[in-house]
Amino acid sequence: MSTLVLHAPRRGILENKRSFQGTFASGIGDEYAIPQTLVAKLSSGCKVVLLNKDDGERAEGRLVELVPTSKAGNGMQRYNVHVADLKIVPYRSERLTRTGVAVI
Repeated sequence: MSTLVLHAPRRGILENKRSFQGTFASGIGDEYAIPQTLVAKLSSGCKVVLLNKDDGERAEGRLVELVPTSKAGNGMQRYNVHVADLKIVPYRSERLTRTGVAVI
């Protein structure tokens, strides 16, 4: 099963997106541009890793659903990522795409 990795930096609030702490508290990551090729690899229940590379924070949970929202300037679909059972775990970095996501 695939793992979805999301970057939720401290500065998220300034960009009208939830910060790491806001995403952790609400269980919803805002407006992540995820290529369709990666979306096809994901399913409800797969592992989700939430990272704040700025402050070395990491949480892990499981994917509930991807809710389509707007489109990015390049036409890529954006999603609100709903996550359950998030727990803080020891920090370990992951390699991310330029949109701040990865599927491993």
